[in-house]
Amino acid sequence: MGYRIHFTTEDLARTRVAETPLPLSELGTAVRTLQDRSRPVLFDAWRSRVAGRLPAGARMALSLIPPVGWSPTFLNLPRAGTPEELLEEVRGTPRAVIESELAVIAARQPLPRWAHRLPDDAALLGQLLDGLGRLHDLLLRPYWQQITGFTAADRAVRARQLLGGGVESLLVQANPRWIRWEPPVLEVRMANEAEADLHLSGQGILLVPSVFSTRSFVDEDALPQPVVTYPVGRERPLQRLSLLAPGAAGAGPSAALTALLGRTRAAVLHAVAEHPDCSTKELAAAVGVAPASASEHATVLREAGLIRTVRHRNTVLHGVTGLGVELLNSPRAGSSR
Repeated sequence: MGYRIHFTTEDLARTRVAETPLPLSELGTAVRTLQDRSRPVLFDAWRSRVAGRLPAGARMALSLIPPVGWSPTFLNLPRAGTPEELLEEVRGTPRAVIESELAVIAARQPLPRWAHRLPDDAALLGQLLDGLGRLHDLLLRPYWQQITGFTAADRAVRARQLLGGGVESLLVQANPRWIRWEPPVLEVRMANEAEADLHLSGQGILLVPSVFSTRSFVDEDALPQPVVTYPVGRERPLQRLSLLAPGAAGAGPSAALTALLGRTRAAVLHAVAEHPDCSTKELAAAVGVAPASASEHATVLREAGLIRTVRHRNTVLHGVTGLGVELLNSPRAGSSR
């Protein structure tokens, strides 16, 4: 069961990876994650921080986007832009589209009573979208810099997969639990058991990273090309940097670690742990130093056994060692500054 996405040579050439999650699509996934209580290690700190602060109108969105099941796709506009711009665009959704999507959902699961009035009640639709906007301000906006940090690290990994093995390597490794590549067909297992054949006819697909999802979703109506989401990589080894935990955004080396290694070298070790298999250029950008300086500090850390460096073609890639992780996660290194 699932989507069978049929590729041509042109589709493979036009397949690409988005730079960041798509705001409304990620909001819909975050709303589900808030309610489903799964993956407690990753998300319980985030849930506990936001659960007691749900804004007025949020209950409407929560009841229309359940933790499991179907939700209206017109609310998850699959494109880049500011949340304000995208929600304003959703306000203009044709009545027939809203009515059609709600009818499809109603045939599969119960809808809230008020939802049946959405196609004909602009004020009610506005109330729903205002609630979604407030949910974005609570669930995503305070963490967006951290979210984009995760996706930037993931994008670097995907770029190396593409360079090392082509588009096939990218498709095979995007989300093995939910996506299978059987050339020339990409099979995407859907949580809602939807089943369809999608012939791309030269459009290619946009692979979109998601911080909140472990599954993959397909939006064949997205423009300019169909969207397939996949979860960002979870290889970060820092135990104390629980995903979206309170105070985690912008966290850096502790005072104890800085005193031991020096400010810049501690920042380099921290950045290597936060961005597994980063190149020297990526490391320099993460720390805010020149590539030559990053290389010098990486050499000292490597000689001390705190990081390892391997060569991939013409690029050197850095990763933290077990000893480096222990140092970063030690009680004194993890204490507040």
